[in-house]
Parts: sequence; C-alpha cells; structure tokens
Amino acid sequence: MRTGVIAKKLGMTRLFDETGTHVPVTVLSLEGCQVTAQRTKDKDGYVALQLGAGAKKPKNTTKAERGHFAKGLVEPKHYVAEFRVSEDNLIDVGAEFTADHFIPGQKVDVAGVTVGKGFAGAMKRWNFGGMRATHGVSVSHRAHGSTGQRQDPGKVFKGKKMAGHMGQDQVTTLNLTVFRVDVERGLILIKGAVPGTEGTYVKIRDAIKVAAPADAPKPGAIKSAAAPVAAETSSGDDAQ
Repeated sequence: MRTGVIAKKLGMTRLFDETGTHVPVTVLSLEGCQVTAQRTKDKDGYVALQLGAGAKKPKNTTKAERGHFAKGLVEPKHYVAEFRVSEDNLIDVGAEFTADHFIPGQKVDVAGVTVGKGFAGAMKRWNFGGMRATHGVSVSHRAHGSTGQRQDPGKVFKGKKMAGHMGQDQVTTLNLTVFRVDVERGLILIKGAVPGTEGTYVKIRDAIKVAAPADAPKPGAIKSAAAPVAAETSSGDDAQ
C-alpha cells in the first residue's frame, strides 16, 4: 500500500484527448508536498507517513509545530495529513513528491471539504419535490411539510431530513481518473470535479476499489536532490 499526496486545488479547465473530445479536468498542484514524520509499529502502534504541503510563515506557527518541523528538517507546512502505508513503502523524512507519483489513466480517490452552502431549505438540501402549486397551498410551496406523527411518539426523530446547514463536509470521491501529469510544474490533472473550493488542499491516494497499476512508482515518486546540486555547480563554473 503506497502513500497518497496532498495537493492544492487551483480550479477547473478543459483539455482535448487524442480524438479531439472535450474533457473537463481539475488542476491540482503539489506545493512542496514533503514527508514530515514517520509512524512505525514499534513506536506508534501503526505504520503511516505524515505529509505536509504549502508554505506557512514561522510567525503563524506555534512553538510546538516549529519544533516538530525542525526535527524533520523541513519548513513549516500549511496543511498536514497522514497516510497509512505498508512497512516496505516507508519514505525518509524530508523527501518531496513529484507529480508522476500517479500515472495517466490511473484510478484515484480524492478527499476534501466540500463547498459550504450555508443554511439551505429542504428542496435544495435533500432534493425534496416541494408542495403543490395549487389546491389550497399558500406560502408553503417550498416547505418540507410534516416532520412527525401524532401524540405518540410526540417528537421529531433524530436525523429527520429538514432545512439546515448544507455543505462544508469531509467527502471522498472514488474512482476518479488521472488524465495527465505535468512533472515540471508539479500539476496533476484529474478528469471531472473533486471536492473543495479553489485554494483548498485535498488528499489524493490510489483507489481502494481498483487495483493500482503495476508500473506505479514504489514507494513513491521522489524529487532527486542531485539536480539542484548540479545546477549550482554549473552556475559556479560559469561565474569563474
């Protein structure tokens, strides 16, 4: 079982496949998604990886959080989450993920907080049909109607579908398709819509109901540390 990644939702756009068919996609960006801590069986009782993404100012970070990130030699992160993994898929702390962690055509599950709608009526919140537009119905066309019975039981049961707060719930959308990945810009393009508003962070993992591709990188696609060093060396040689 591989780890997932944390990505920032940038918005939606459209692309065209090989046949010229219009495909709506959601653009997700890996903004410094790194491993911030490990959870092991001996120490914590379970095996997982703690990941962080997005930059956070040190002045807005608590002292305990600063100490936690300093222990892993990583910068403070805006969003932190854990992913359960198998012991053979543990990754060193500080490793940064790249967009080719997922393969085009692969099925993934995306979890995030849905768009908040505020206080909504029963028709919008639960898709009720409403009342009749005639035959004596007055000022109650969009009302949800009766919510109980008679003196017995004499109450409204818990969980009754009524008007109330809608949206802003933790939701996981299953079996979405990875349409394309852009390694240079750190973008993952998912076919269709994913939960959340623009600018929020979502968690992407391999689909649990579909087998992961055999050629998926294990334990994950990690950014190599050799490239920046080579770039610095070449710039130094040019300067000399």
